[in-house]
Amino acid sequence: MIPRHVLVTGGAGFIGRWVVRELLRGGSDGHRFAPPQVVVVDNLENGRRENLVEFAGDPQLTAFVEGDIGNRALMQALFAEHEFDLVLHLAAKINVQESIDHPTGVFEADVAGTFHLLELARQRNAAFVFMSTCMVYARSDDDRGIDENHPTLCASPYAGAKLAAEKLVEAYHGAYGLRTAILRPFNTYGPFQKTTGEGGVVSIFLYRDLAGKELSVFGDGAQTRDLLYVEDCAAFTVRAAFADAAVGRVLNAGAGRDVTINELARLICRDPARIKHVAHHHPQAEIQRLLANATEAERVLGWRPTVSLEDGINRTRTWIKTNIPR
Repeated sequence: MIPRHVLVTGGAGFIGRWVVRELLRGGSDGHRFAPPQVVVVDNLENGRRENLVEFAGDPQLTAFVEGDIGNRALMQALFAEHEFDLVLHLAAKINVQESIDHPTGVFEADVAGTFHLLELARQRNAAFVFMSTCMVYARSDDDRGIDENHPTLCASPYAGAKLAAEKLVEAYHGAYGLRTAILRPFNTYGPFQKTTGEGGVVSIFLYRDLAGKELSVFGDGAQTRDLLYVEDCAAFTVRAAFADAAVGRVLNAGAGRDVTINELARLICRDPARIKHVAHHHPQAEIQRLLANATEAERVLGWRPTVSLEDGINRTRTWIKTNIPR
């Protein structure tokens, strides 16, 4: 499927802006296509208008709409105005601690919001790609990594809302034949990611290292993460959206290599005196090991990550140094 009119929800966010870039430039090596018309909607709660400045004047970027997917009148109007044949649904409340403290908000945004978008997509027979999360998986110590058949067990309302939304997407494929795909990227990092709060451990560590500050490692630091560079994640997302073979599937994306947070801190900061262990602020939602098995994405899409952790860290460091005041 080569779409002509694409809606990207959350397109001014960290991953979203890279997905928009992938669409507007017509893909990347090994997967080229004619750029579609793209409409971005984002409430700017997590996204930033500046993330899209690079694309100003691009004729394929039809519109940027500042608004919330929960605004049903707004979304109905957008679907009426544009002939969307693909919805890339990345908009979400992503703050784990906020979901624990205020679960109603994450349910309304990530479950109810997804449902209303699915209804609009169904009415217009638009394909629907849902960005989920690796946090839906149960814990695993398997050195082969977590594949798509691994059991799910949610440790936070955020993860629970994502899994509930997945089931809605799955149901719309089964009941109505809607072209859908569910994507579960592992921990994504890179340029344009926030360097504070829920920004992501790589960006937070890099920012603090550049500022000469301490790096705070939660707990004992033995927990591991599979770190996926954001351009690889964007390429995966668009390939899955365009591939007939991805319809009806759940697909992982990850580097296939996990590192402990202790190892990551030492890789980023050469001064061990500035690496400090602190109490975890939501230990009940911690996943001790995250290692992706993404062989299905390679088999189905011909996709595999191209950027090593070391190269990705260097690229992200350069971007933060240039763009984020300290």
